Formats: sequence, structure tokens, C-alpha cells
Amino acid sequence: MVEQSSEVVSEPGESVVALSGTGHRGEETERRLARALADLLDAESVPVDGHFFTDLGANSLVMAQFCARIRKTADLPSPSMKDIYQHPTIRSLATALGDPAPAGPADAPSPTAPPPQAPGPRARRRTHLFCGTVQLLVFLGYSLVYGFATAAGYEWIADGASLIDVYVRSVLFGGIAFVALCAFPIAAKWLLVGRWRPDEFPVWGLAYVRFWLVKVLIHANPMILLAGTPLYVLYLRALGARIGRGVTILTRTVPVCTDLLTVGADTVIRKDAFLLCYRAHAGHIQTGPITLGANVLVGEKTVLDIDTALGDGAQLGHSSALYRGQSIPAGEHWHGSPAEPTGVDYARVAPARCGTLRRAWFGLGTLTQLFVVYIPLLVGGVYMLFTGVPAIGKRLDPQSVALSPSELVPDALVLSGVLFFGFVILGLLVLCTVPRLVGLVLKPDKVYPLYGFHYVLQRFTARMTNIKFFTWLFGDSSYIVHYLRGIGYDLSRVEQTGSNFGTEVQHESPLLVTIGSGTMIADGLSVVNADFSSTSFRLSRVAIGPRNFLGNNIAYPVGGRTGANCLLATKVMVPLDGELREGVGLLGSPCFEIPRTVDRDTRFDHLRTGDTLRRRLAAKNRYNLRSMAGMLLVRWLHTFALTLFGLASVDLYGMLGQVVIGGYLAFSLVFTTAYFVLVERLIGRFRALRPRLCSIYDPYFWWHERLWKVPDQYLNIFNGTPFKTLVWRLLGVRIGSMVFDDGVYMTERTLSTIGDECTLNAGSKVQCHSQEDGTFKSDVTTLGAGCTLGVGAHVHYGVTMGDGSVLAPDSFLMKGEEVPAHAQWGGNPAVDMPESGGRTGATGRTTSAANASTANLS
Repeated sequence: MVEQSSEVVSEPGESVVALSGTGHRGEETERRLARALADLLDAESVPVDGHFFTDLGANSLVMAQFCARIRKTADLPSPSMKDIYQHPTIRSLATALGDPAPAGPADAPSPTAPPPQAPGPRARRRTHLFCGTVQLLVFLGYSLVYGFATAAGYEWIADGASLIDVYVRSVLFGGIAFVALCAFPIAAKWLLVGRWRPDEFPVWGLAYVRFWLVKVLIHANPMILLAGTPLYVLYLRALGARIGRGVTILTRTVPVCTDLLTVGADTVIRKDAFLLCYRAHAGHIQTGPITLGANVLVGEKTVLDIDTALGDGAQLGHSSALYRGQSIPAGEHWHGSPAEPTGVDYARVAPARCGTLRRAWFGLGTLTQLFVVYIPLLVGGVYMLFTGVPAIGKRLDPQSVALSPSELVPDALVLSGVLFFGFVILGLLVLCTVPRLVGLVLKPDKVYPLYGFHYVLQRFTARMTNIKFFTWLFGDSSYIVHYLRGIGYDLSRVEQTGSNFGTEVQHESPLLVTIGSGTMIADGLSVVNADFSSTSFRLSRVAIGPRNFLGNNIAYPVGGRTGANCLLATKVMVPLDGELREGVGLLGSPCFEIPRTVDRDTRFDHLRTGDTLRRRLAAKNRYNLRSMAGMLLVRWLHTFALTLFGLASVDLYGMLGQVVIGGYLAFSLVFTTAYFVLVERLIGRFRALRPRLCSIYDPYFWWHERLWKVPDQYLNIFNGTPFKTLVWRLLGVRIGSMVFDDGVYMTERTLSTIGDECTLNAGSKVQCHSQEDGTFKSDVTTLGAGCTLGVGAHVHYGVTMGDGSVLAPDSFLMKGEEVPAHAQWGGNPAVDMPESGGRTGATGRTTSAANASTANLS
């Protein structure tokens, strides 16, 4: 209960506020804020000069609930979590917020916001059913065509009289198939759509079906594997993009509405950048232009919304976003989400000699290797597998009789075991040796020209050492440190916690990564230890200090200004300027300082030292070993089942031929989905998870980690279809009807609730847990009906989004936040942003994408 006396007793030097009586407006605001916080903390009173975290023992979840409670009071100012961290006392917060604006009608728009637009017509259930039916028929038809082409090619190659003949036929068939796979999406785009134009249409309708078909074909194109080469640029030009000379595009997130993409000469677009030229919003697809001028740099993990632009020589830093209507003037450097001006220069590598002739030779050499080496190895290798392995060859023999199940099962066991465990063992041997040999050639801090021998080695090493299978296998256990050391990481003196790394970590070079002792890293770390220009690249060492904790989805670049004992929060933008940060937490993009830890996160510290730690760590290691063995068994059984079905299909090949191959593809998708859904539900005992607060040395957490190891890559196949909602339901998500899911990821399915007709964009994430140092927390997250999550948006645990609310692209909605119905929030961390268009930056100006510099395409 809040104390009713006239004064709060405090420590010397503290200011206090009366909790009764009258005073001026500022004191009244302080009094009401203090009363609300005292109620949440279950305290009689709180001092107005008491620090929320260090003095009062509050945490970010409590303060998020405090903000939500205050926002529901009409005559009080509305604080955000950023306000809380920057003004961590009642008095400083009240002073910073000032008096609230006079209350008006509940539905009146903000004076600075344009009037809300009437929503367009939404899709009906029959169009939803129609769209799903068409998508299913397209998949079945594609599988059948694939079966006919594969059968014809195999039979033609099998007629080869000698090994040389087989090789030549493999080159011809494989080359024709590759060209067809590349050309078909281009032809389909021009036939079905023509030129993309700024437009808006509801999902699930006929216009959406054309859009989806083009998107799927583009994303399934093998040219994506050539991102970072001049051939990839030519591919985008063939799809209608206007791209100038000397452009380097490293992202494999392919733009879909390519006619709306303009990229000027000598521009660099780093990996993991989103520039799709479309977005899903409130049940509609909206397409719009993205214009990049000449000599532009777009950083890692960035999002460019539609109707955005960067002028000539502009830069957008790492972990940043441009919202719809924003543009960066020529020559300026911006960063943050949403972006704002900065003095940081993100172009950190000198140019090198790399002209058109060098690019042409590299493209020609890539094609030569592809057609002369890789394609024949793949096609001819499959043929040799079919003819050289008795288990397959005897079934392809026209004179052979159908084999019994007693012969089929042992053959499938042997073949799947050799293929699966051979990959695991040989893969580890290669990964622990080849990168170190490459490191003898690639020298750190030396500038190399693009599209040469050293560039090939860098790309090869990065792709090979970023295979996700092994981090999935070893992550979230003590054994990940041995794997990372094996491929080249410098981990100093390891203080083993049993959860030093999650299951997702990537890098440009594993030999140039240093992690300090005692540091723990959650999922999604990208070590950006390579700098690129349009003509050159340079590898440099990235060192992350000791006793750090890194949250999810962080890009850590060369020169990051963090030292020892730092907390880097989820989606934080690592600073590249200013003093070295030590002993603090960093949150947001651009980042600001927060407390390193609070009492709620240290209650389990007694489990992290001495004999208690040794006993519990040993128990966790044993449990993790069982999890790893179990997941290997699960993956191998999946391989065995597909092998068994494959051998059975080979038995039927002579009777049904091409239909068997197409049917096998369709059956594999259905079986894979059902199999991994069943595995996950069995581990979860077909029950919903419950919110938890526990130590990482609690057996519950070890079991929860096991759920994260169930493979779920198959989910991506269903993006943009009604079937994705069905799969989510099977996995335990409480999800409404007619939800449009273009690529959201949910970590805890049974803690997630999604309302009817929500719109979930590509790259968005609903994460119902956090792990900070040695503490694990989880809670329910609820999205009301009609909510929209923007591209790359991240929603944390304990969050409630009201009906019809919108979270802008690349935003981070912190734990415990409550977004009112029909509100528009955005930013990192997310705050109320009623503006639907551009955003005024730190310089006080709002610019329009239409006024951006015209890209130099010469």
C-alpha cells in the first residue's frame, strides 16, 4: 500500500516528494508517477530521486509494465522504455516528459500525423481457399515437370558409352537445366507481371497469386548462390532492376519487385540486408521504389522499406533501417532504426584496381567452373551413385524383379548411414583443416581487389565454415566451444557455462574472431570481420571483450567500441565511435547505455561458482550429450525414411516413370513437415509451455534447449501460403484465421498467440524468451487481431499488441510492452510513432524519397 504521510523517509541526500496535499503541476506528475511505480513494486512508497534499477531493484519488465500503466492514464505524459533508461528516476523522468498535451477525442489523430487512410478491401474466405488451392496445384505441377525433366536427363546420360561420354552428357544436360532454372523465373516475371509499378492489392487474391508465383520462382533460382559476383547483378538486371556499373551486392535476400529497384554505380550492399521493394501491411501487399545513388554503402542487417532513397555517396550503417518516406541526402551518413544522421564513416577500406575487364573475367571464370566442374560433379555424381551403389543399381535394372521389404530396409539403413554419418565425420575433418590452410594465404588487414583469387578463397571459406548443421548440433552446450576452436576461433581461456554460444553464429573468417573469457553469446551473432568497397575487401580481427553477454540478432563489426563486462541487448547497434564502453549495458539502434544487470538477473549467481557450478555443469553436459545424440538420431531417421521411400520409388520407376519422381518430391515435403512437427510435440509432451524464470542450470532449461534443436527449416517452404498457418497450429501456436505469414519465426510456439487476419512480414520474429547471463525467462506474447509486424521486426516475451496495431520494420518491441489497439509503433526500442510516412531526423528536417539524388547509372 502507498504511504499516506506527508513525507517519504529517505537516505541522506535524496529528494522526496509529498504523497498527499497539493502542489504545482510538476509535483503532481511526480506524485502520480511515484504512486504507480510503488503499486507495481508492491512498496509503500518510492523516493522520487531513487534510481529505478540500482536503488529500487526494478527491472526492464516491471518498467515496461509501468510505462503501459501510465500510457493508459489520459492526463499523464506517456513514457517509453528509452525514456526510462535515459531518465532513471521519477523526478528526472517527470522533468524530461514535461506536461502532457491536453486530452482530445480518443480517435483524433496526432496534429503532426496525416489523417488515417481508409483500409482497402480485404480478402474473403473464398479467395483465401482459392489462393491455397492454386498454390498447391502450382507445387504439384512443378514437381511433375521436374520429374519429367529429371527422368529424361537420367535416361539420356545412362545411354553414355564411356566415362567421357557420361561426363559430356552431364555437362550438356546439367548446363541446359541450370540455364532453364535461371531463365524460367525471368520469363515468368515478364509474362505474368510485366513491369512492377507502385501498387497495393489484398493478399490471397488473383493479383497476389501472380505476385507469389514470381516471388517463389525468383527465390528458388540457383543464381542466388552467386550473390557477390557480377553474374548476380546481371541476373537482377534481366529481372528489370536498373543497376549501374561496378555494383557489389552481397545480400542473398533477393528483391522481388525488381523494376522498382535503382542502384547507382559503385554501390555496395552488404549481406543480410532487406530491400524487397514490397511489404505486407494490414492484409495488403504494397509495392514501392527503393533508390540508391552512386557510391552508396548499405550496411549489414539493414532494412530498406518501400519509398526510400539514399543519395549519391550516402551511407546507411549496420543494424539500421529506413522507414517509408525516408531518404538520406547525398554525401550524408545515417544509422539507427529509424535512421538518423551520424558522423561515423562506415566505408573503412581503401579502393583497389578492379575494372570492367576484371569483373568480366571473374564472371566468365565462375561460369566455366560451374559448367565444367560443379554441374558435372553434381549430375554425374548422382548418376554414378545410382549405378555404382548396388542398393540402387539393382532396382534400376529392367530385368530385376521387385525386391521384398526384407531387402529394402537393410539397403536403406546402410545407404542412409553412410551418407549421413559420412557427412558429419568428413565435414568436421574438412572444417578443422581447410580454413587454416586458406588462412596462410589471406593475410589480415591487407587490402585485396575484388573478383580475384583471394576473393574466391574468402567466399569459399565463409560459405564452408558457416554451414548451419554443426552450430545447430553443438550449440547451446559446452561442446560448441570445441567446434569453434576447431574451425579457428580464438576463445582465450574458456570459462565454461554450458551455454557459451547459441545455435546460430556466422562470420566472414573464423580465423579472425577473438572472444574474451567468460563471455556468453545468444543466437544470431554475425561477426562482421570483413570490410568491402565496390572494388576491394579487407579481413580484420574482431575482438569481443571478456565477461560480456550478447543478446540475439547482433552484427558485431570490426572496430566495435565495447570492452569488458558489457551487456549487448537484442538487436543492438554496436557503436563504432566514442569512448570504449565497459561495465555497462547497451540497448537500441543507435545504442544508449543501460544498467549492466539488475537484482532479478543475479538471484541465481550462487549456482555459477564453486562446487555447485561443477556439479550442475556436469549434469548439464550429460543432458546436452543426450540431446545431441537424440537430435542426430532424429535427423538420421529422417534421412533413413527418405532413403527408404526413395528406394521404393526406384522400384516403381519402370512402371510409373516420371510421375514417381514428382510424387517423391511432394511426398518428401509432406513427410518432412509431419515428422518434425511430431518430434517437437513429442518432446513437449503435447502440452503448452508455461512462463518460467529459472537458472540455466535448472533441468527445465536444458529440456527447453532441446526444443530449440528440432529442425524447422521446412517452415520456409510454406511462407506466403495458407498452409503456414496450418503448420503453426500443428506446432501448438494459437493462431487465428486468414493470417498472412510471409516469413515470421516463433521460437516458443505454444507461448505465442496470433489473432485473426494478422500480417507477418519476412524476417520478423516473435521470441517468447530471453537468456541474460545465467538467467532464463519466458512468457506469453499476444498479437491481437489485424496486427502487422514489419520486415525484420522483433517482438520479445511478455508483449501484448492490441487489435490493429502496427510494428514498423526492423523494430524491437521490448519485453512486457503493451501496444494499444490501432497504434503505430516503431524504432529500436519501439515507441509510439503515429506518423505513417517519413520521420524527422536529428537535424529537424523530413525528406522525401522523391527528392533523393537520381542514381548515376552511367
